[in-house]
Amino acid sequence: MDAIVCENLTRAFGSLRAVDGISFSVSAGRIFALLGANGAGKTTTIHLLLGLLDPTSGRASVLGFDSRTEGERVRARCGALLEHHGLYERLTAEENLDFYARIARIGPDARSKRIRELLEHFGLWERRRDRVVTFSRGMKQKLAIARALIHTPPVVFLDEPTAGLDPEAVVSLRKDIAALASEHGATVFLNTHNLADAEKLSDVVGVMRRGKLLAVGTPDELQGDTTVTIAGTGITEEHAAAVGGSIVAGRLSIRLRAGDSVAPVVRELVTRGVGIEEVRKERTGLEDIFLDLVAKESE
Repeated sequence: MDAIVCENLTRAFGSLRAVDGISFSVSAGRIFALLGANGAGKTTTIHLLLGLLDPTSGRASVLGFDSRTEGERVRARCGALLEHHGLYERLTAEENLDFYARIARIGPDARSKRIRELLEHFGLWERRRDRVVTFSRGMKQKLAIARALIHTPPVVFLDEPTAGLDPEAVVSLRKDIAALASEHGATVFLNTHNLADAEKLSDVVGVMRRGKLLAVGTPDELQGDTTVTIAGTGITEEHAAAVGGSIVAGRLSIRLRAGDSVAPVVRELVTRGVGIEEVRKERTGLEDIFLDLVAKESE
């Protein structure tokens, strides 16, 4: 079942098409990362999905609700961390969550239980009575995500959640985001310009530039082929031709498609009398794929 669906979704601001005819879907329980530089149209896409903006053309639905005509229903069922964390810094962590839980009409007993559950999960329980103004940026981000999860939403939108955090906070927050899907079954829509976030967290990645969706696929699908370099004794051009490779700087180089194994190649070479000394695999990284897609779109 698809939790999010976009069909030729477009939003123009005058002559500028911030989102330009994008189409994709996100299956329930998956983490979808929309990857692109600042100004690519990622935030506008989230606003369209939440019904905060109306599309110029095309349509989008979240949990089966049309984002244009049923935006309130979409927002009531989703959690969101947008450009600003939305916390009241003069209130404590506990008071912030209590306030939003009351808005969600969660009863007193369930509210107390849920607040403790979230604060413990994010490592903030011991700081529950401290004002948010005293928190580090990473702690505020964690509390903001807890706020977005207070009503146990099936879909969570996160807009650049790790931006500006120190490396330790980034690693910690990535684990928390991954747990939303793996442990709680939520669908996560993640906007990021951080290639590491997209690669480490997502089940599916969309690459966006200047409002256009350039590619959609799993990290494995987008990263494509793997280059294998084999060093050994007695490797000849004949051996290279037999396994579909070439000799580069005295070593055998082979490109494997996604899903292919190097083991049959090694067996074939050994059968032909090659003494294998080293096998090194190097996959095209998501960064290279992203830059290649952007370069092709610019041509």
